[in-house]
Amino acid sequence: MTKTIDYFFGIGSPWAFIGLEPFAALASRHGASIRPYVIPLIEDNGAIYSRNRPEARRAYWTKDLKRWASLRGKTLNFENRAALSDPTPAGFMIIAAIENGADWLTLTGVLQDAFWARREDIGQTEVRQAIADAAGFDGARLEELAQADAVQSIWKSNVETAKAAGVFGLPTFRYEDELYWGQDSLPFLDRHLKGEKLVA
Repeated sequence: MTKTIDYFFGIGSPWAFIGLEPFAALASRHGASIRPYVIPLIEDNGAIYSRNRPEARRAYWTKDLKRWASLRGKTLNFENRAALSDPTPAGFMIIAAIENGADWLTLTGVLQDAFWARREDIGQTEVRQAIADAAGFDGARLEELAQADAVQSIWKSNVETAKAAGVFGLPTFRYEDELYWGQDSLPFLDRHLKGEKLVA
């Protein structure tokens, strides 16, 4: 029987960015399929955006991100990020790719890399279309599909699914109803996929 991992993530999550490649590799090693759910942080379940955290915690969060990025071979550009648009519409483009059978993992990777490593404003239509085109996708078509009511309905459904599952932060992985929050929890997911489920 094929193993299926539910993957809750967002384009605007730096943790999802630095953890995407190792997660995809892990799923591939285990022959597991990935069921993607593009979502925001679920504040109703206790998520706290970094901008709303105390300065001491925000400073540590930034330092820890840089440590993990270095470990994962990724670059994070934090310079003047407040000037960038909300990347949520890029998530709608990913949903459109998922629903239309396109390579959403590759598209996710190039959009996240543009946003987090090169500080490109993927909240802008023309920017994300150009990124998609450069990666071999039909950016205009994906953007058209992303504006459809069906994509908005899927976004809302994803949020409700995440809430009901107890998801709060990004990324979160769910396998056999067990949640693993954060890209640093991949070793636990790995062991679960091997049949060595750890229960606290």
